[in-house]
Amino acid sequence: MLSTVHTPAPAGHDRWLVPPCALAIHLCIGMAYGFSVFWLPLTHAIGITDSVTCDSLTLATALVTTACDWRVSDLVWVYTLFFVVLGGSAALFGGWVERVGPRLAGLVAAACWSGGMAIGAVGVQVHQLWLFWLGAGVIGGIGLGIGYITPVSTLIKWFPDRRGLATGMAIMGFGGGAMVGSPAADRLMNFFAGPDSVGVAPAMLVLATLYALVMAGGALGFRLPAPGWVPPGKTERAAGGRHVALADAHRTPQFWLVWAVLLLNVSASIGIIGLASPMVQEIFGGRLFGEAGVRFEDFTESQKTAAAAAGAGFVGLISLFNIAGRFFWASLSDRIGRKAMYAAILALGAASYGLALPGFSASASLPLFLACFALVASMYGGGFAAVPAWLADLFGTANVGAIHGRLLTAWSTAGVLGPLLVAYARDAGLAAGTAREAVYAPIYLLMAAMLALGLVAALLVRPVAAHWWRGAPEVGATVMAAAETPAPARWGLRAAAWSAMLVPLGWGAWFTVRKVLTLL
Repeated sequence: MLSTVHTPAPAGHDRWLVPPCALAIHLCIGMAYGFSVFWLPLTHAIGITDSVTCDSLTLATALVTTACDWRVSDLVWVYTLFFVVLGGSAALFGGWVERVGPRLAGLVAAACWSGGMAIGAVGVQVHQLWLFWLGAGVIGGIGLGIGYITPVSTLIKWFPDRRGLATGMAIMGFGGGAMVGSPAADRLMNFFAGPDSVGVAPAMLVLATLYALVMAGGALGFRLPAPGWVPPGKTERAAGGRHVALADAHRTPQFWLVWAVLLLNVSASIGIIGLASPMVQEIFGGRLFGEAGVRFEDFTESQKTAAAAAGAGFVGLISLFNIAGRFFWASLSDRIGRKAMYAAILALGAASYGLALPGFSASASLPLFLACFALVASMYGGGFAAVPAWLADLFGTANVGAIHGRLLTAWSTAGVLGPLLVAYARDAGLAAGTAREAVYAPIYLLMAAMLALGLVAALLVRPVAAHWWRGAPEVGATVMAAAETPAPARWGLRAAAWSAMLVPLGWGAWFTVRKVLTLL
């Protein structure tokens, strides 16, 4: 049942039943973005009401201590592990995913992601940070890598005529995973919290169980199109039989140019987005809650609470546009072409960082600042979503999952490079005596320069040279026109499958919108 022999779909299979299976996996692994919901409770997991601090605590001793509470700086290493291991495992197992098919790969992703969370929960329960890192960060990171590329590779095969739409649907789910998982985790922790526990370990175990069930259901629902299949009503084979071999893809300049585009686009956004809440509080100060003369350094406790709520709203705004951009920009690329789409988002992003954001923050134009950052967040998400479709255009669909896996090493690199650059530039500015509200303008210029370099790389991409291609082009392009007529839509099954994914996504979106309304 799991092998590729039994995966091809029967004639007339409704391809619109495949995206909910992809969303089932991506919505679960997307919780990687929401793990920060656990940080503050874990900083007083021993003391319960107050943190038990130890002056002699280092990162090395924090790994094994059972007497001292962990610091946020000890816990955030899980983020680094998530995205470094994601890129490495996607590159390592990409070819294997193409060989074994989406069902087995999806189940392995479910086992690693959910099993890693469960092991991480045990690490929390026994207060062993190394076990939390190993489970959630390393084993869970392997599940992230395999789970990220498997749905994307499958959808591209089902939507050769609308590749951007297909990848946008899947990767939109990855962006929305935290929007669902974070409020769910918060409610679970509150339910399990008591005089002897902050509720993190049981909350993680419940989430791990739910994620295992949902991801397994998505994996078992996957089908691959039968050989020779074309989308209903089409008169040509959209994919053809030609492709670039996996062993050759990274030897082409196109691969490294796209790698550079992804690296620069992500690096220019992930670091600054990671500081979104403190950034908007430091720049606008009391203007966030109607007291324009109050600076961030002079906040009272009540003002800090009001500013924190506004900061959370800003993070929510970024999340919403990050998710929407994944679908919008990737779908737009089907109409205007992948290269034109990347040129547009990189140019607009560079203009926003270089021209608009410094001026808006200096002139205290909060609405324009928010609009500009919403655009930047949408283009950050769109850059992720359209990459697999661009790879399929350049190298064919036969090995797109494996090639995409190797390309995700750019994401892993950016996940380290971007935050380091932003943190260093911010700390250097503060150390030089720059006011907090002015410290971000040079960082915006640095981000603009990175996006400008990405634009140059995107414009240099050309079609892959003929000598790299293998296989013969399909002949008799019209012979399949009558073989697959549009099948009757299974509206009841479609509604059930899509509702199972869109209802929790809508639930999470409602909580996010409420945060945004606090800011506005």
